[in-house]
Amino acid sequence: MEEKEKIEQQQQTESTKEKFIKSNWWQAIKFTLFSISAGVIQFGVFALLSEVFFWDFWPSHLISVTLSVIWNFTFNRKFTFKASNNVPIAMLLVLVFYAAFIPASVFGGQALKDCGWDALLVEALMMVINFVTEFFWQKFIVFNTKIVPDRKEKTQKTES
Repeated sequence: MEEKEKIEQQQQTESTKEKFIKSNWWQAIKFTLFSISAGVIQFGVFALLSEVFFWDFWPSHLISVTLSVIWNFTFNRKFTFKASNNVPIAMLLVLVFYAAFIPASVFGGQALKDCGWDALLVEALMMVINFVTEFFWQKFIVFNTKIVPDRKEKTQKTES
């Protein structure tokens, strides 16, 4: 009987691992899709401000990334990471990330532009760096402890 229980336990563990991996991949896909939509907003606003209104790199970048962050945070919180509790804390953690990222991307981007790089190319590079670093920050810092409890709460509410 013990051998049968060990086999069942092992199968259960493997099933849980598969679900975990599938869930992580699905999160990455959803984050990517929402980031693409946020990227369209960021790139569009940046292009409008820098190419049509001839604003400098840094204000164009600052405004476009701010609008992108608001869009991305809202949708990823609700649909990707399914976190609904402690929104002010989550927003504060996102603010901490961008307090470091925005100055680095503004000054770094301006430096690249001053070296002769095309402003749209610099903006695209900053968007890629932002995409990669923001995913890990949101997954492992901002929404880390909020993902599982929210799902359990919803499950418990529907079962009651």
